Amino acid sequence: MLKTLCDFLDKHQIRYLIIRHSMAYTAQEIAAAAHVHGREFAKTVVVNVDGELAMAVLPAPDKLDSELLAGAIHAKEVAPADENEFQKSFPECEIGAMPPFGNLFGMRVYAEEKLTANEKITFNAGSHTELIQMSFSDFRDLVKPEIVRISRSYTH
Repeated sequence: MLKTLCDFLDKHQIRYLIIRHSMAYTAQEIAAAAHVHGREFAKTVVVNVDGELAMAVLPAPDKLDSELLAGAIHAKEVAPADENEFQKSFPECEIGAMPPFGNLFGMRVYAEEKLTANEKITFNAGSHTELIQMSFSDFRDLVKPEIVRISRSYTH
């Protein structure tokens, strides 16, 4: 997945940094291992929105609020997707390490509005040991996420 992402970013002439770190699984552990502030580390949560898979992208310390997301996008039902539902959608990725590039997977992307306050965004690059860091504005331009309020438990 890292090569696919890098090729995509290179094709669009986007500046980015690859960060390799020791094995870590939770967003907070990854941010700490890579020396990235938790608010700049974006975790990807695959959600089921009215029967279709989508990505919710939020800062590491936050917890997805499905009701907030449903209200923001006028969906009847939003729930975190089960691993079995989405595993085959990410053949190049380790489970739980999907990058927030829904456009590469045919999925809509909903990004927590608090991420827009960050100059940079750092996220898993398909494995539990590799990250990509790039400007948030480049991420927004490439992925075109819908910017909405989707989490409540934000720490400063």
